[in-house]
Amino acid sequence: MFLAGEHKRTIDERFRVSLPPELASAICDDDGQLIVAKERTGCLSLWRSDEWQKRLDSGVGLLTAKMESGRMEGRWSDVQRLGRLLSTRHQSVTLAKRSRLLIPESFRAFLDVGAGQDVVIVGAAVCVEIWHPDHWLDVLKAEMPGFGELFKTLTE
Repeated sequence: MFLAGEHKRTIDERFRVSLPPELASAICDDDGQLIVAKERTGCLSLWRSDEWQKRLDSGVGLLTAKMESGRMEGRWSDVQRLGRLLSTRHQSVTLAKRSRLLIPESFRAFLDVGAGQDVVIVGAAVCVEIWHPDHWLDVLKAEMPGFGELFKTLTE
């Protein structure tokens, strides 16, 4: 699965956004469940629940093993910081009819887009992203000049 595309949408008065059907079906399970995660300032990412859980379990398992072996001594403040960020980074949500996503309240300020404002929905190969338009434009300006080299490096 390789998710691609760029779509402009508007956040409605209830803080819902309609995802393109082809992207919505790729990231939600049979019950319409998916994970929404805080990614970068002005960006939320949407993941299949099973894929997100695999990534999370792998990272937490590695960290737990390091803690149990004593390799994290003197780094407890970093472990706590990671725990706080991890605890607030993602949430399971269910898509409503017509592939509408209700943006959770605690994620709205991070996205920095209010009701009646536009967002950009982007297929990011392995997940779907919801971007504040200004932040998306900043990313494109910064990263597009290196596109050719990145494509060449990843496809060699």
